[in-house]
Amino acid sequence: MEQLRKIGQALGSLKCLMVFQDEIHINKRQCSLLFDTFNLAFEVITEEIKMNLSFDERLTKWKALENPLREFHRILREGEQYIRQSMESDDWWGKAISLGRNTYCVEFHLHDLLWCVSVVLEAIEIAGDIAGCSQDRNRRNKIIHSKKYENEWMDPKIFQQRFGREYLISPSICSRMDFAWKEDQWMLLEKVSEKRRSSKQEHRLAEILEGSMGRIFPSSVLVACKDYQVRRRIGSENHYREVQWMGENFAVRHFFGEIEPLVSEISLLSSLSHPNVMPLLCAFFDEDRKECLLLTELMQKSLCSYMKDISSPRRRVAFCLPVAVDIMLQIARGMEYLHSRRVYHGNLNPSTILVKTRNSSSSSSSSEGHLLVKIGEIGLASSKNLKNSANQACSDPCIWFAPEVLLEQGHEGDACQSKLTEKADVYSFGMICFELLTGKVPFEDGHLQGDKMSRNIRAGERPLFPFSSPKYLTSLTKRCWQTDPSQRPSFSSICRVLHYIKRFLLLNPDHSQPDAPSPPVDFFDLETSFSRIFPTWAVAEPTSVSQVPFQMFAYRVMEREKSSESGSEGASLCGDENSFSSGFSEDQFSPPLAPSKSSALLNPEATRKKVPPQKKTVNGKPTKESGQQKKIGRAARPPPRLTPCGRSLRTNSESQLPPLLTSPVRRRPSGHASDSEVA
Repeated sequence: MEQLRKIGQALGSLKCLMVFQDEIHINKRQCSLLFDTFNLAFEVITEEIKMNLSFDERLTKWKALENPLREFHRILREGEQYIRQSMESDDWWGKAISLGRNTYCVEFHLHDLLWCVSVVLEAIEIAGDIAGCSQDRNRRNKIIHSKKYENEWMDPKIFQQRFGREYLISPSICSRMDFAWKEDQWMLLEKVSEKRRSSKQEHRLAEILEGSMGRIFPSSVLVACKDYQVRRRIGSENHYREVQWMGENFAVRHFFGEIEPLVSEISLLSSLSHPNVMPLLCAFFDEDRKECLLLTELMQKSLCSYMKDISSPRRRVAFCLPVAVDIMLQIARGMEYLHSRRVYHGNLNPSTILVKTRNSSSSSSSSEGHLLVKIGEIGLASSKNLKNSANQACSDPCIWFAPEVLLEQGHEGDACQSKLTEKADVYSFGMICFELLTGKVPFEDGHLQGDKMSRNIRAGERPLFPFSSPKYLTSLTKRCWQTDPSQRPSFSSICRVLHYIKRFLLLNPDHSQPDAPSPPVDFFDLETSFSRIFPTWAVAEPTSVSQVPFQMFAYRVMEREKSSESGSEGASLCGDENSFSSGFSEDQFSPPLAPSKSSALLNPEATRKKVPPQKKTVNGKPTKESGQQKKIGRAARPPPRLTPCGRSLRTNSESQLPPLLTSPVRRRPSGHASDSEVA
């Protein structure tokens, strides 16, 4: 109830602010869309609470709502900050350059809001199923919820027609999402046309905002401005500086050399616009000095530096699990967007990812708060005058490169001439995930370096997760660093899985406890099933924000179905050949923990199913059945207790993880040890 009160208070503050919405001169349509969507979200949530819960139970039965509502409050405060920033009466030109072309409203704030509302609605249903003194009301709610998650709604258009208002994706809202940014661009150009007649300097600024993407302006437009000021150097390299210009703070990347070879790349980078991609706002060039200046958004530091600053001997892992997963999702969304534009990074590592704290975070300290993440160092790395930041980041840059890249370049460290591919970026992402989840740089405990390390990576050696690491996250990471590029998922697939992992963590706040619940199914098994049901999901294209609620709903439908099968089969977590355990032998993956109360909340009806006796086995192996594949009888014996890993080993990824589509039984090849063997 306290979290709901805070949401109402924050929404009231936002309503007071929007009394002066006519004073918004930058992104006015987008601010109005965000405000209206927040209002509708609050109406939907309160209506569902009234329908499913009793006010008298607020102190005892509403615990399932606490974390989701806290997340909703955080997102609401960030949206308010965006509107305030668009309304501030600072230098208009600086605001227009920094905010005029960004897509934060839909791609960042509404994306988070639509995802969060899906989780809040599910949490209300969970609380409604376990709350109440009235058996009639409980029975009614359970019938309604069971009918809601039926396969007949597994169509995006039907889902929108039936649940459009509830999940904030009605046709009117979707239409506003599509056109709000375009309308704001038109209004911005109208305003620029009015102001360009004022002075010569404003005429040049108008050309920057009106000019075609990739146009390179004389450096005098920037450095000759009266309020241009270099404030400090950023990072250990010398080619980034923080500057103040037109009342706003920016970052400037500068280097010397000929500009002609880079014109096409600058044109492409100027056209990119995504909240998780470092924007190139404008390019300037001094013909006499051969100096190029690239104006970008100002961030605090690299992810690598940030993790070093907040880590300590007592706190090796820099982030709590929800924040780490949120960072992983932002990186994946940025890479998904880049790949949709046929832009491949080729040098993805913690030093090329930039972060800054989100001021509206309700966390008690910055180390526990959420970050805004942007992918930097895109393109231009082939310039002979630019340093490879990976070489600055670590003594062995080869640890971030995919095996096929190491094989192609022929010697460690210099990946500039290697062919850039989507799957090589996915491999690098997997290594970043490992560091985020463990606090360790990959292979930092090893004694091998240089050519020997490169050979071991090409042979299949991968870092080893601590035994206590959540299996649903280690599984994701290991899929990303598969030796065979074709077995690595796309970033679109990774984004969908991370959305659902975030949902699982939000509904299960005890994820840091030793007996924390595990998901009832493997999310990549669901993703594989959906790629067959929805062929467009198998295509590496960015997910429209309006499709996020349907994807969350579809995952929930399939999860309930798989969990129900698990209750009737009793032999695995999923009950079919695509179960989480089916792709792994007994030695390759440890059995799951017994479901806890929190896990049971995810699917209350599954816990009421009576589990039939286990099928007989011979020598620990299930007997064959006619017309069926073998199933590994994981539940035939109690799961071992998890104990800390006492050995430090490397492990061959091929012995840890099967291909995405594989038979349910697979012998473990000899070679490096797997996670479960370490115990």
